[in-house]
Amino acid sequence: MKSPQEQFDILRSGATAIISENELLEKLKENRPLRVKLGFDPSSPDIHLGHALILGKIRQFQDLGHQAVIIIGDYTALIGDPTGRSKTRPALEPEQIARNARTYQEQIFKIIDPEKTEIRHNSEWFSKMTYADVLKLNGQMNVARMMERDDFKKRFESGISITLTEFQYPLMQGHDSVMIRSDVELGGNDQLFNNLVGRDLQRDDGQSSQVVLVMPILEGLDGVQKMSKSLDNYIGVAESPQSMFGKAMSISDDLMERWYPLLTGGSMPALEHPMKNKKCLAHAICAKYHGIIEADAALMDFETRFSKKDLASADLPEMINPTTSLAVLELVEHAYHTVFSLKKSRGDIRKLILQGSVQIDGEKITDPTLKVNLKSGSILRLDKTHAVKIS
Repeated sequence: MKSPQEQFDILRSGATAIISENELLEKLKENRPLRVKLGFDPSSPDIHLGHALILGKIRQFQDLGHQAVIIIGDYTALIGDPTGRSKTRPALEPEQIARNARTYQEQIFKIIDPEKTEIRHNSEWFSKMTYADVLKLNGQMNVARMMERDDFKKRFESGISITLTEFQYPLMQGHDSVMIRSDVELGGNDQLFNNLVGRDLQRDDGQSSQVVLVMPILEGLDGVQKMSKSLDNYIGVAESPQSMFGKAMSISDDLMERWYPLLTGGSMPALEHPMKNKKCLAHAICAKYHGIIEADAALMDFETRFSKKDLASADLPEMINPTTSLAVLELVEHAYHTVFSLKKSRGDIRKLILQGSVQIDGEKITDPTLKVNLKSGSILRLDKTHAVKIS
């Protein structure tokens, strides 16, 4: 095991904030495996690159000899994390939560070491709580403190409803820390408030307060909002290499510059063409989750499809032929959403059409209002990195 200072230097790298650095160093000096907590609410079946960024930090802890404790929030998912939300999240059915939780466990072990991982479900303790227990937990937090949360404050000032159930979420996440006696809790920048509640509840319980280590938020494919399953702007770690590669190639050059150090751990090569750098990034993402051979195949497939413009012989995703003729703008919008799960504005799609990016069987279509009848086997090119075959 490395010295406490060496471990600290490794773990501090890439973190946005550590509360507090002195506490982390002191815990490392205890020369024991620390219990490092990370929680997931199984609100959908996919873990994406935003999650993977934090899981990578968990793996660093494991490689240094520490114990990961992954909380599957099957009980907190009944509420839904209100972080960053402008309205109450819809509730999920227990059966859906259970299905998602199973796939979560399969996917996280693409990144972290299962031999040094403890999986816990917070239903273990929340399902046994009485109403008196809930009241006692609520008594450890006041409304003024809860309203320090930026999203709650904005909703209150805008007259948007905040349910009392949503107030429970930070308390429940904090109580998880008490139940597993966590030494360190990881999260994204937006989780800082919830993580700090855990410190307070542990202190009230007579425990040593956990260190909070927060990581940068990874922006989604749109380059605006954080990567999110509910916003459909993500790359899932279980997606096929071709899907990963294609989605990575669809991001803007500005977003590529922000992704590069976060997802590769290195600086973007200087004085290289943006397209070459983007291919390097897409290849690195694929290789991390599928291996070099699959990443090479994804790169070759992309080259065949787009760089060589030989779309007819490429292994393209298929789109079912619409039953009625659609305007080109509507057709392209439909393809982006149904095949690639990308939500592009009609204004952006109109620009693509007018500049000649949209093609049907190699013929440029520059009229957004033109209605077309596609035939089976036709190739619809949406832009320089997305194309579909009509089935």
